[in-house]
Amino acid sequence: MMSDHDYEHLAQRLAGEGHDVGAVERAIAALVIETPSWGYGDSGTRFGVFLQPGRPRDVFERFDDAAQVQRLTGTAPAVATHFPWDAVDDLAVLRAHADELGLRFGAVNPNVFQDPDYKLGSVGNPDPAIRAKAVEALIECVGIATELGSTAQSLWFADGTNYPGQDNLAQRHERVVECLSELYAAMPPEQEMLVEYKFFEPAFYSTDIPDWGAALSICQRLGERARVLVDFGHHAQGTNVEQIVALIAAQNRLGGFHFNDRKYADDDLLLGSVNPFALFLVFSELVLGADDGRPLPRLTIDQSHNVEEKVEAMILSVVTLQEAYARALLIDRRALAAAQAEGDVLGGYEVLTSAYQTDVRPLCAHVREQLGAAADPIAAFRASGYAARMAAERGGVRV
Repeated sequence: MMSDHDYEHLAQRLAGEGHDVGAVERAIAALVIETPSWGYGDSGTRFGVFLQPGRPRDVFERFDDAAQVQRLTGTAPAVATHFPWDAVDDLAVLRAHADELGLRFGAVNPNVFQDPDYKLGSVGNPDPAIRAKAVEALIECVGIATELGSTAQSLWFADGTNYPGQDNLAQRHERVVECLSELYAAMPPEQEMLVEYKFFEPAFYSTDIPDWGAALSICQRLGERARVLVDFGHHAQGTNVEQIVALIAAQNRLGGFHFNDRKYADDDLLLGSVNPFALFLVFSELVLGADDGRPLPRLTIDQSHNVEEKVEAMILSVVTLQEAYARALLIDRRALAAAQAEGDVLGGYEVLTSAYQTDVRPLCAHVREQLGAAADPIAAFRASGYAARMAAERGGVRV
């Protein structure tokens, strides 16, 4: 448990090193993380779904769980939704429920990958009727976002091929652009389009939007409100994700980042659980962009909590993001720039590792308390008995 003494000692040390502690605290307090509605419900692998007692039975209860994460962390006021997974009879009722909980709607994520018609793709499908069906579903989500007050369409497509010769690769790309152009034209000015990419899975020979270059080129063809969405797990082993972030951000085309972690492929493990230094390095690039006048992109947790308690896992993830962001804010940018200009290889590395090795837990705990949240969110959640109450109230019957 962090104490006031721990915070005061750290604050004095940081001030002595030349940091504006107040500015760092204000930046942490202003951090906004979107948690995913789908991260609170049943999940599993291709081999099975693992049911948990007390898991939410509908989108309203998913928002109830999200409200606990916001209450204890102070940094998760927005919830990303997925349609038709989160479909309701009356969107106004759902929006009122979110308002009552003090939550707002993050990006809307259309699902055009589960319908049997999309076996060979949605917007890349060779059948124009199926492409039209997919576009209709995407445009429907524009209306949903408008009703909910969401300002983004977050697009990931499972489209691709499994075998050489299955389809014309260049034509598939043009079909995607044509369909997204139609969607872009249907979006109101307050909404932006986030185009996500993934180099493989579920298609294994080719993926219609396989990398950040393909996603960026599509966005450039569509317009200024089309931006790239980077997912930590959607890369080959060894990919320098922070470099991708830096290059896209430099062109003002970084629209969002999906946080998770991976050991082998798109494992969707808890962020920072496998490579916390990589998480820090991504934030170091995001903070550098903010220093240059670019706001942080939309930051969203996108993980699959299969065996861990879902609300607790989400709380831990938000806390991990707060701490990674705080460490990135403590990078001595002047010393880093000087080392880089002088060709001081290890000097620049030491500047980064010095910030990374700083124990920022007392600082983040202090900020959370200032926000009216919990100094130790995990301990507070366990002490609250919320998980046991939900298990008793909701039971374990699948709906």
